[in-house]
Amino acid sequence: MLILVRLIIVAAMWLGLAATAQDEPVDERILLTFIPNVQFAPFYVGIEDGYFADAGFNVSLAYLQEPEVLDLIAVGQANFGIVSGEQVILARSRGRDVVYVFEWFQKYPVGLVFSSALDLSDLANLKGMTIGIPGRFGASYSGLTTILGSAGLTEADIDLREIGFNAPEVFCLGVIDAAVVYVNNEPLQIKNLAADGDCGAVSDVDVITVASQVDLVSNGLIVSRALLEEDPDTVARMVAGLASALRSVIDNPASAYLASLAHVDSLPADEALLNALESAAEEQLEFLASAPDRGDIARSRRQLAADLSERFERGALTQLNVLLNTIELWDAENIGYSDLSSWEAMRDTLDSMGFLEDDAGSLQDMFTNRFVTGADR
Repeated sequence: MLILVRLIIVAAMWLGLAATAQDEPVDERILLTFIPNVQFAPFYVGIEDGYFADAGFNVSLAYLQEPEVLDLIAVGQANFGIVSGEQVILARSRGRDVVYVFEWFQKYPVGLVFSSALDLSDLANLKGMTIGIPGRFGASYSGLTTILGSAGLTEADIDLREIGFNAPEVFCLGVIDAAVVYVNNEPLQIKNLAADGDCGAVSDVDVITVASQVDLVSNGLIVSRALLEEDPDTVARMVAGLASALRSVIDNPASAYLASLAHVDSLPADEALLNALESAAEEQLEFLASAPDRGDIARSRRQLAADLSERFERGALTQLNVLLNTIELWDAENIGYSDLSSWEAMRDTLDSMGFLEDDAGSLQDMFTNRFVTGADR
């Protein structure tokens, strides 16, 4: 039934576009990082449910490394890409004239996971501990530096070990006291291992998030300065399409999971689970028609997780729970809005790490809220 509803919605969007737009949707590529993953659900929903088409685009996706995304956007070989805010600052310090136009993640996604048996109510207790990190680069390194700085510590005060993106396995071997992780994903994996008795003496874990200490600018949509100045309408329409898709995912994660199936081969797709999600998505559409507020919608997401946990094994729900956890990092009263103070905090972090060899220029010149609905432009 939901598939039929989706087809009707998309058909209506196409009819509306045909009636109002002078041109057919244009092909447009969005450059993402990592690999196909449920965490990119807003882009899958934007494609499958017609939000990008409604904005005038026939969107395709490419998965690259952040430096590649920045380089291609800067030289005009692609118009839109997703990178972290710190990479924008670094790119600008190296002459890459890109502009951040939509803050996708409202909360920095990195944190420190550790056994609940440890007392880290005072972050100064990190001193002398062995901490694992993917490597001395990117959001993980910036996040750790921020957490240490909040405790008046530096890297010299801990035993830092580069472990790659293997935190659950290394942590559960007991060779590190804590690990720098993406908070929407890896703590959940560790909890599952601990629940199955596969994490040594660890029975549960806690997480200290970077966002609980400092507001750092996180992942968002970038464009080149040239595109922003020469064709702001294209930028505005892409931002509008992404914002609509993102809000749809926040409001109806069951439907978003189903839309992601066409793009992520590894998603669990057991018939019973899909049937349950179809029903949940349809019920959520009825609920949304009653115009609930943001708090009510958040409670509905928690209820979805609770209801499904009574019917399915943990493993079958892991990716859905990753999506639900990630939504908490996206959700905000004014999605897409970027605050100057978060840019200042990120610049200060990068400066303390010695990463800003050259002047990055004005922070106000690196981002804009002009395309964000309801923002003070």
